[in-house]
Amino acid sequence: MKHARVRLTAHGRERDIHPMYGVMTETSFVERATALQWNYTGDALGILHYVVGDADALETAMEDIPEVIGYDVARVDARSFYVYVRDATTGPLRELFTPVTSGGILVVPPVKYEPDGTVVFSMFGPDDELQEALTSVPSPIDVTIEAVGGLADTTAAVEGRLTDRQREVVKTAVSRGYYDIPRTVSQAEIAAELDCAPSTVAEHLRKAESRMMRTQFLR
Repeated sequence: MKHARVRLTAHGRERDIHPMYGVMTETSFVERATALQWNYTGDALGILHYVVGDADALETAMEDIPEVIGYDVARVDARSFYVYVRDATTGPLRELFTPVTSGGILVVPPVKYEPDGTVVFSMFGPDDELQEALTSVPSPIDVTIEAVGGLADTTAAVEGRLTDRQREVVKTAVSRGYYDIPRTVSQAEIAAELDCAPSTVAEHLRKAESRMMRTQFLR
């Protein structure tokens, strides 16, 4: 069994795979998007995203996409929201999903849409099935394997090694924009929200970051 962290690049042709793939990676009104959970049935894909951007513009875009069967938006604040989208699949999308849904492979959430249009995620499963899935990715997508490891290297395993308080602080920091560029919240503001000292927030973030960085780079 192996874990692989991979990066998919469609070279600006994301819409050729599926129109919503293009929306999440190519539009100015989506600043950052992460796929949290999904359900693929072959002819349809239900997917839950966390998005930083313009919810109204995204809704307008989805209304014009025939493949979007339905959606629901839950706003967190003025610039962030959750959106569930149910899509009809396309041929290229089925080519992309079938190898990772027909055997023993797990795609480990989250799936992150990067600002440069690439998509980064982790897969875990039997070596031969991983190899087959990665070599059968349809054109125009290219695959880059960024890291290979074991079960302990998956996102879920890394998060599992954080304490409940560390996880709470990290999730608050991410959702409030501590890791955005430019940063939109300070450690003091996070501390005020969590009712603790700024030094406590700093310590929790430092320890959590250290564990995650060691797992990713010190194999």
